[in-house]
Amino acid sequence: MKRKLTIAMMSIGGIFLLWILFIINQIRIDINKVVDYNPPLTTQFYDRNDKLVANVFEGEHRFYAPFRSIPHQAIESIVAIEDTNFFEHGGINLEAINRAILKDVQHMSLVEGASTLTQQLVKTMLLTRDKKFTRKLKEVVLSFQIESLLTKEEILERYLNQVYFGHGYYGIRTAALGYFHKDLNQLNLKEIAMLVGLPKAPSFYDPTKNIKFSISRGNQVITRLQTLGWINEKQYNDAMNFVPTVYNDTATQNKAPYVVDAVLKDLQTKYPDIRTGGYRIKLTIDVDAQKIADDALQFGYEGIRSRDQKLDTNKSTSQTLNGAIIVLDSATGGIMALSGGVDFAKSSYNRAISAIRQPGSSVKPFIYQSALDLGYTTQSEVADIARTFEYKSDNNEIKKWQPKNYENNYKGLVTLRDALVHSRNLATINLVMEIGLDKVYKDLHRYGFKDIPYDMSITLGSFGVTPLKLSELYTIFSNQGVKVTPYLVDSIEYKSKILEKSQTNSEVITSPSQVAKMTSILKDVVGYGTGAGSAVDGIQLAGKTGTTNRNMDAWFCAYSPTIQTVVWFGNDDNKPMRISETGGRGAAPVVGYFYKNWIQVHPETKRYFDNLPTEDGADSNETTPNLTEQPVLNTNVEF
Repeated sequence: MKRKLTIAMMSIGGIFLLWILFIINQIRIDINKVVDYNPPLTTQFYDRNDKLVANVFEGEHRFYAPFRSIPHQAIESIVAIEDTNFFEHGGINLEAINRAILKDVQHMSLVEGASTLTQQLVKTMLLTRDKKFTRKLKEVVLSFQIESLLTKEEILERYLNQVYFGHGYYGIRTAALGYFHKDLNQLNLKEIAMLVGLPKAPSFYDPTKNIKFSISRGNQVITRLQTLGWINEKQYNDAMNFVPTVYNDTATQNKAPYVVDAVLKDLQTKYPDIRTGGYRIKLTIDVDAQKIADDALQFGYEGIRSRDQKLDTNKSTSQTLNGAIIVLDSATGGIMALSGGVDFAKSSYNRAISAIRQPGSSVKPFIYQSALDLGYTTQSEVADIARTFEYKSDNNEIKKWQPKNYENNYKGLVTLRDALVHSRNLATINLVMEIGLDKVYKDLHRYGFKDIPYDMSITLGSFGVTPLKLSELYTIFSNQGVKVTPYLVDSIEYKSKILEKSQTNSEVITSPSQVAKMTSILKDVVGYGTGAGSAVDGIQLAGKTGTTNRNMDAWFCAYSPTIQTVVWFGNDDNKPMRISETGGRGAAPVVGYFYKNWIQVHPETKRYFDNLPTEDGADSNETTPNLTEQPVLNTNVEF
């Protein structure tokens, strides 16, 4: 009988041992997550002045804190409140386990834990929180293994970077920056005590929700430190009497969602871990400019909507109305602000970068620049008279195109200056006839326009271009003849090492003196022409409006001596806006709003253009070239 009992016990023991070995064998696969600790880290975006723009992460918002950067008071506090014998035990606290077992037996269930910091780390990273004996056994085995593979300092480092501190913050450094706007080395004892008290019940003790309970929990930590003799009376009193300032920030803090989204999409192929790798990305944007640009775009949007509703309260023509704005440093191409819509939360589609829209009359300065470069002057005259063009439709029918001026009148002979200031279509068409369609077509390609038709429709901008591309091309004027490529990323940094640093990409298109003539004209567009709605006291602006067929697009492309701004409005479904919504009425005031508010924030901004010709005196002795009128090719575009 005894022999059978012994055999049975040995069998049970063997099975138990095999089960333990099986568990240990399974555990070896998981334990590397703790030993080779590599948690997801938050990537941060900063503006050109090193102001935070956004935190980007997936699942866990975390800034890593090496052990050497964690204050000794934080170490003492977490040990005091969570695991006083941490530096003495080998992974588990036998006395605490014995106490817990007695209570568990009394209640016939797992009602009290006895977890060390090591066990808490294991539970957090490797196990579920189910109160089962098998899970508890795994926890104990893993804790012993962790203690054999890592130092106490390494365990604490992992714990304080892994655990959840509430409000979307993972890790003690993230919580310090979020709740108190301080890095770890700037915290006082009260703030530290409140932080280390959070992991017990992160939501309940969240100081942004329950400040009284959070302070009370912090006071418990401070009292425990005094009881252990780890702080003196003065430290205790100072900490107990201190009332911290707590900030209720959002986790992302995204001040430029269209910008951040565009950069992430652009970088994700080259940097697959861009959202979890802890990169530091410095942008070219300025958070002040971005805020003003967003407000300006909203101002213009609300203006169009309100006019639309006043005219017809029953049927709005702007159900899908939206807009875009791009502000850039003319000299470098660094984008200072960019919004691809009026509300990112409602539509993340980035119209500034992706929307291909017709530029309308905003293309005219490029045509007139070609004329100036050929030897025309701002006072050269061009015929503002009607023309009729015949062309074949797709089904070979002969059709007629009779373009008109917006005002439906003709001026006869007008100067190039007046023709462009008042955006006269017929004068522009006749200028192209003089210069030659072939020359204009080639020049537009040279400037950087793509996929344009070889017909007279290019005269009035009847082809597609994105606001970003048009911004690039307008730097020819705003940067004195040198085209620069707009860009958003200044540098990419990883673990304090610069991976990439952007440089200005430029191309000389024409001379500064020739562009100065154009700027003098475009300054008059703002002064008394179609862009008068953008004028701002105290700063000179130059720009050109653009309104497409049936008012489907409203543009204003403008620049000051140092900053360029392009604004677009239209309906996403390509339906026309009301006939009153021109570039001058819808888009130009947005530009004025931006510059008016910008110079209030930055009064040091350069206000006046250099070396502009006087009222046509600098080029008045030049003569208009004697060009032979070029034949017009048949067009497939129907107006």
